[in-house]
Amino acid sequence: MPVGMLQVDVGDLTFDVRTDGPEDGLPVLLLHGFPETSLSWSAVTPLLAEAGLRTFAPDQLGYSPGARPLDVDSYALPNLVQVTADLMTALDVPVAHVVGHDWGANVAWALAAWHADRVASLTAVSVPHPTAFTLAYRADPEQRERSGYIRLFRTPGDAEEALLGDGARRLRRLLEAPGVPAEAIDAYVDVLSAPGALTAALNWYRAMDATTRVAPVEVPTTYVWSDGDVAVGRTAAEACADQVTGDYRFVELPGITHWVPEQAPEALAGAIIERVAGGTVFDPARGHHHAPPS
Repeated sequence: MPVGMLQVDVGDLTFDVRTDGPEDGLPVLLLHGFPETSLSWSAVTPLLAEAGLRTFAPDQLGYSPGARPLDVDSYALPNLVQVTADLMTALDVPVAHVVGHDWGANVAWALAAWHADRVASLTAVSVPHPTAFTLAYRADPEQRERSGYIRLFRTPGDAEEALLGDGARRLRRLLEAPGVPAEAIDAYVDVLSAPGALTAALNWYRAMDATTRVAPVEVPTTYVWSDGDVAVGRTAAEACADQVTGDYRFVELPGITHWVPEQAPEALAGAIIERVAGGTVFDPARGHHHAPPS
Protein backbone atom coordinates (compact mmCIF):
# COMPACT_ATOMS: atom_id res chain seq x y z
CA MET A 1 0.00 0.00 0.00
CA PRO A 2 1.41 3.40 -0.91
CA VAL A 3 2.40 5.33 2.23
CA GLY A 4 4.00 8.70 1.87
CA MET A 5 3.98 12.48 2.10
CA LEU A 6 2.64 14.78 -0.59
CA GLN A 7 3.16 18.49 -1.02
CA VAL A 8 -0.06 19.99 -2.34
CA ASP A 9 -0.49 23.56 -3.57
CA VAL A 10 -3.65 25.52 -2.80
CA GLY A 11 -3.13 28.94 -4.36
CA ASP A 12 0.03 30.32 -2.79
CA LEU A 13 -0.14 27.84 0.10
CA THR A 14 1.67 24.50 0.15
CA PHE A 15 0.37 21.77 2.44
CA ASP A 16 2.19 18.68 3.64
CA VAL A 17 -0.21 15.71 3.42
CA ARG A 18 0.38 12.19 4.75
CA THR A 19 -1.22 9.43 2.70
CA ASP A 20 -1.89 5.77 3.38
CA GLY A 21 -3.96 2.93 1.97
CA PRO A 22 -4.81 1.72 -1.53
CA GLU A 23 -5.04 4.44 -4.16
CA ASP A 24 -8.44 3.14 -5.28
CA GLY A 25 -9.86 3.06 -1.74
CA LEU A 26 -12.67 5.29 -0.52
CA PRO A 27 -11.07 8.61 0.45
CA VAL A 28 -10.94 9.62 4.10
CA LEU A 29 -9.76 13.12 5.06
CA LEU A 30 -8.23 13.32 8.56
CA LEU A 31 -8.00 16.76 10.18
CA HIS A 32 -5.81 17.13 13.28
CA GLY A 33 -6.16 19.62 16.11
CA PHE A 34 -4.05 21.75 18.45
CA PRO A 35 -1.17 21.38 19.21
CA GLU A 36 -0.54 18.33 17.02
CA THR A 37 0.09 17.59 13.35
CA SER A 38 -0.96 14.87 10.91
CA LEU A 39 1.41 12.61 12.86
CA SER A 40 -1.37 12.27 15.46
CA TRP A 41 -3.19 9.86 13.11
CA SER A 42 -0.23 7.48 12.84
CA ALA A 43 -1.83 4.68 14.86
CA VAL A 44 -5.20 5.08 13.12
CA THR A 45 -4.31 5.20 9.42
CA PRO A 46 -2.82 1.68 9.17
CA LEU A 47 -6.09 0.29 10.53
CA LEU A 48 -8.09 2.27 7.98
CA ALA A 49 -5.71 1.17 5.23
CA GLU A 50 -6.22 -2.46 6.22
CA ALA A 51 -9.94 -1.87 5.73
CA GLY A 52 -9.24 -0.68 2.17
CA LEU A 53 -9.58 3.05 2.81
CA ARG A 54 -7.33 5.74 1.29
CA THR A 55 -6.38 8.34 3.90
CA PHE A 56 -5.25 11.93 3.45
CA ALA A 57 -3.98 13.67 6.60
CA PRO A 58 -2.77 17.24 6.03
CA ASP A 59 -0.71 19.38 8.34
CA GLN A 60 -3.30 22.09 8.62
CA LEU A 61 -3.11 25.82 8.01
CA GLY A 62 -0.35 27.27 10.18
CA TYR A 63 1.18 23.85 10.80
CA SER A 64 2.51 23.22 7.27
CA PRO A 65 5.56 25.50 6.91
CA GLY A 66 4.43 26.45 3.41
CA ALA A 67 0.92 27.35 4.57
CA ARG A 68 1.48 29.76 7.44
CA PRO A 69 -0.16 33.14 6.78
CA LEU A 70 0.62 35.85 9.30
CA ASP A 71 -2.75 37.55 9.66
CA VAL A 72 -5.24 36.33 12.27
CA ASP A 73 -8.21 36.59 9.89
CA SER A 74 -6.81 33.77 7.76
CA TYR A 75 -7.62 31.42 10.63
CA ALA A 76 -11.29 32.36 10.94
CA LEU A 77 -13.53 29.32 10.61
CA PRO A 78 -15.05 30.24 7.22
CA ASN A 79 -11.57 30.54 5.71
CA LEU A 80 -10.34 27.33 7.36
CA VAL A 81 -13.30 25.51 5.83
CA GLN A 82 -12.79 27.03 2.38
CA VAL A 83 -9.09 26.18 2.45
CA THR A 84 -10.00 22.59 3.37
CA ALA A 85 -12.48 22.35 0.51
CA ASP A 86 -9.88 23.77 -1.86
CA LEU A 87 -7.31 21.27 -0.57
CA MET A 88 -9.74 18.43 -1.32
CA THR A 89 -10.05 19.75 -4.87
CA ALA A 90 -6.27 19.97 -5.21
CA LEU A 91 -5.99 16.37 -4.00
CA ASP A 92 -8.53 15.35 -6.67
CA VAL A 93 -10.88 14.27 -3.89
CA PRO A 94 -14.15 16.05 -4.62
CA VAL A 95 -15.99 14.08 -1.92
CA ALA A 96 -14.53 12.39 1.15
CA HIS A 97 -15.43 10.78 4.43
CA VAL A 98 -14.25 13.47 6.81
CA VAL A 99 -12.76 12.87 10.26
CA GLY A 100 -11.67 15.66 12.59
CA HIS A 101 -10.17 15.77 16.08
CA ASP A 102 -10.14 18.82 18.35
CA TRP A 103 -9.91 21.93 16.13
CA GLY A 104 -10.02 19.59 13.15
CA ALA A 105 -13.46 18.52 14.37
CA ASN A 106 -14.60 22.15 14.39
CA VAL A 107 -13.55 22.48 10.76
CA ALA A 108 -15.16 19.14 9.91
CA TRP A 109 -18.49 20.14 11.46
CA ALA A 110 -18.55 23.41 9.52
CA LEU A 111 -17.42 21.71 6.30
CA ALA A 112 -20.32 19.27 6.64
CA ALA A 113 -22.75 22.12 7.32
CA TRP A 114 -21.58 24.50 4.60
CA HIS A 115 -20.36 22.04 1.95
CA ALA A 116 -22.50 18.98 2.52
CA ASP A 117 -21.97 17.92 -1.09
CA ARG A 118 -18.26 17.42 -0.31
CA VAL A 119 -18.78 15.26 2.80
CA ALA A 120 -19.89 11.64 2.39
CA SER A 121 -19.90 11.15 6.15
CA LEU A 122 -18.56 12.87 9.25
CA THR A 123 -16.74 11.45 12.24
CA ALA A 124 -16.07 14.21 14.77
CA VAL A 125 -13.75 13.41 17.66
CA SER A 126 -13.68 15.14 21.06
CA VAL A 127 -15.00 18.57 20.02
CA PRO A 128 -18.78 18.76 19.53
CA HIS A 129 -20.78 20.75 17.00
CA PRO A 130 -19.97 24.46 17.53
CA THR A 131 -23.56 25.29 18.50
CA ALA A 132 -23.65 22.44 21.03
CA PHE A 133 -20.43 23.73 22.55
CA THR A 134 -21.67 27.34 22.67
CA LEU A 135 -24.94 26.37 24.35
CA ALA A 136 -23.10 24.25 26.91
CA TYR A 137 -20.59 27.01 27.57
CA ARG A 138 -23.39 29.46 28.30
CA ALA A 139 -25.49 27.11 30.45
CA ASP A 140 -22.97 24.90 32.22
CA PRO A 141 -20.51 26.40 34.73
CA GLU A 142 -18.44 23.22 34.56
CA GLN A 143 -17.92 23.67 30.80
CA ARG A 144 -16.91 27.30 31.32
CA GLU A 145 -14.33 26.14 33.85
CA ARG A 146 -13.04 23.45 31.47
CA SER A 147 -12.66 26.09 28.75
CA GLY A 148 -10.77 28.57 30.89
CA TYR A 149 -7.52 27.91 29.01
CA ILE A 150 -8.98 29.54 25.88
CA ARG A 151 -8.59 33.00 27.39
CA LEU A 152 -4.85 32.49 27.71
CA PHE A 153 -4.55 31.03 24.22
CA ARG A 154 -6.27 34.10 22.77
CA THR A 155 -3.78 36.47 24.44
CA PRO A 156 -0.91 37.32 22.03
CA GLY A 157 2.53 36.98 23.54
CA ASP A 158 1.43 35.60 26.90
CA ALA A 159 0.33 32.26 25.43
CA GLU A 160 3.51 31.84 23.39
CA GLU A 161 5.67 32.61 26.41
CA ALA A 162 3.67 30.29 28.67
CA LEU A 163 3.77 27.35 26.26
CA LEU A 164 7.31 27.63 24.90
CA GLY A 165 9.12 28.96 27.96
CA ASP A 166 11.41 26.73 30.01
CA GLY A 167 12.06 24.36 27.12
CA ALA A 168 8.38 24.23 26.13
CA ARG A 169 7.63 22.57 29.49
CA ARG A 170 3.93 23.50 29.53
CA LEU A 171 3.41 22.55 25.91
CA ARG A 172 4.96 19.15 26.59
CA ARG A 173 2.90 18.70 29.74
CA LEU A 174 -0.27 19.48 27.80
CA LEU A 175 0.45 16.57 25.47
CA GLU A 176 1.75 14.05 27.99
CA ALA A 177 -0.72 11.20 28.38
CA PRO A 178 -0.61 7.42 28.17
CA GLY A 179 -0.41 6.38 24.53
CA VAL A 180 1.02 9.64 23.21
CA PRO A 181 4.55 8.68 22.08
CA ALA A 182 7.41 10.77 23.47
CA GLU A 183 8.88 11.04 19.97
CA ALA A 184 5.57 12.45 18.71
CA ILE A 185 5.58 15.08 21.46
CA ASP A 186 9.13 15.98 20.43
CA ALA A 187 7.97 16.32 16.83
CA TYR A 188 5.02 18.57 17.76
CA VAL A 189 7.25 20.78 19.90
CA ASP A 190 9.79 21.00 17.07
CA VAL A 191 7.09 22.11 14.62
CA LEU A 192 5.62 24.71 16.96
CA SER A 193 9.05 26.02 18.00
CA ALA A 194 9.75 27.26 14.46
CA PRO A 195 9.49 31.05 14.08
CA GLY A 196 5.82 32.06 13.92
CA ALA A 197 4.48 28.51 14.07
CA LEU A 198 2.94 28.57 17.55
CA THR A 199 1.42 31.98 16.86
CA ALA A 200 -0.15 30.58 13.69
CA ALA A 201 -1.58 27.62 15.61
CA LEU A 202 -2.92 29.90 18.35
CA ASN A 203 -4.47 32.16 15.72
CA TRP A 204 -7.14 29.46 15.35
CA TYR A 205 -8.27 30.51 18.82
CA ARG A 206 -7.69 34.23 18.27
CA ALA A 207 -9.84 34.26 15.14
CA MET A 208 -12.82 32.71 16.96
CA ASP A 209 -15.98 34.73 16.35
CA ALA A 210 -19.12 34.11 18.38
CA THR A 211 -21.26 35.48 15.56
CA THR A 212 -20.24 32.67 13.16
CA ARG A 213 -23.21 30.32 12.86
CA VAL A 214 -22.91 26.66 11.92
CA ALA A 215 -26.24 25.03 11.05
CA PRO A 216 -27.16 21.47 12.04
CA VAL A 217 -25.53 18.94 9.72
CA GLU A 218 -27.47 16.60 7.47
CA VAL A 219 -24.72 14.13 6.57
CA PRO A 220 -24.42 10.77 8.37
CA THR A 221 -22.45 11.58 11.52
CA THR A 222 -20.65 9.85 14.37
CA TYR A 223 -19.46 11.83 17.36
CA VAL A 224 -16.73 10.22 19.46
CA TRP A 225 -16.28 11.55 22.98
CA SER A 226 -14.13 10.27 25.85
CA ASP A 227 -15.25 10.69 29.44
CA GLY A 228 -11.71 11.57 30.57
CA ASP A 229 -11.57 14.65 28.33
CA VAL A 230 -10.65 17.65 30.49
CA ALA A 231 -11.68 20.16 27.81
CA VAL A 232 -15.16 18.91 26.85
CA GLY A 233 -17.75 17.80 29.41
CA ARG A 234 -20.80 15.60 29.09
CA THR A 235 -23.25 18.49 28.71
CA ALA A 236 -21.61 19.65 25.50
CA ALA A 237 -21.08 16.10 24.26
CA GLU A 238 -24.70 15.05 24.70
CA ALA A 239 -25.96 18.32 23.17
CA CYS A 240 -24.42 17.24 19.85
CA ALA A 241 -27.42 15.04 19.07
CA ASP A 242 -29.61 18.11 18.57
CA GLN A 243 -27.23 19.46 15.89
CA VAL A 244 -27.45 16.50 13.48
CA THR A 245 -30.53 15.90 11.35
CA GLY A 246 -29.09 12.89 9.51
CA ASP A 247 -28.19 9.46 10.87
CA TYR A 248 -26.34 10.02 14.15
CA ARG A 249 -24.29 7.87 16.50
CA PHE A 250 -22.68 8.85 19.76
CA VAL A 251 -19.67 6.72 20.72
CA GLU A 252 -18.44 7.18 24.28
CA LEU A 253 -14.98 5.92 25.17
CA PRO A 254 -14.60 5.32 28.91
CA GLY A 255 -11.31 6.06 30.62
CA ILE A 256 -9.77 7.88 27.64
CA THR A 257 -8.49 11.46 27.73
CA HIS A 258 -8.69 14.12 25.04
CA TRP A 259 -6.00 12.45 22.93
CA VAL A 260 -8.32 9.84 21.40
CA PRO A 261 -6.38 9.07 18.18
CA GLU A 262 -3.31 8.06 20.18
CA GLN A 263 -4.96 6.47 23.20
CA ALA A 264 -7.77 4.57 21.49
CA PRO A 265 -6.78 4.07 17.84
CA GLU A 266 -8.57 0.72 17.47
CA ALA A 267 -11.83 2.05 18.88
CA LEU A 268 -11.61 5.21 16.79
CA ALA A 269 -10.74 3.32 13.61
CA GLY A 270 -13.66 1.00 14.29
CA ALA A 271 -16.04 3.93 14.63
CA ILE A 272 -14.71 5.49 11.41
CA ILE A 273 -14.94 2.25 9.45
CA GLU A 274 -18.46 1.65 10.73
CA ARG A 275 -19.49 5.17 9.71
CA VAL A 276 -17.92 4.84 6.27
CA ALA A 277 -19.58 1.48 5.71
CA GLY A 278 -22.89 2.54 7.20
CA GLY A 279 -22.85 -0.65 9.24
CA THR A 280 -23.59 -1.40 12.86
CA VAL A 281 -20.63 -3.52 13.97
CA PHE A 282 -18.63 -2.04 16.84
CA ASP A 283 -16.57 -3.60 19.62
CA PRO A 284 -18.52 -2.99 22.85
CA ALA A 285 -15.39 -3.65 24.90
CA ARG A 286 -13.87 -0.44 23.61
CA GLY A 287 -16.84 1.87 23.40
CA HIS A 288 -20.57 2.18 23.86
CA HIS A 289 -23.15 3.52 21.44
CA HIS A 290 -25.79 5.90 22.72
CA ALA A 291 -28.85 6.72 20.66
CA PRO A 292 -29.68 10.42 20.50
CA PRO A 293 -32.47 11.55 22.85
CA SER A 294 -35.94 10.99 21.45
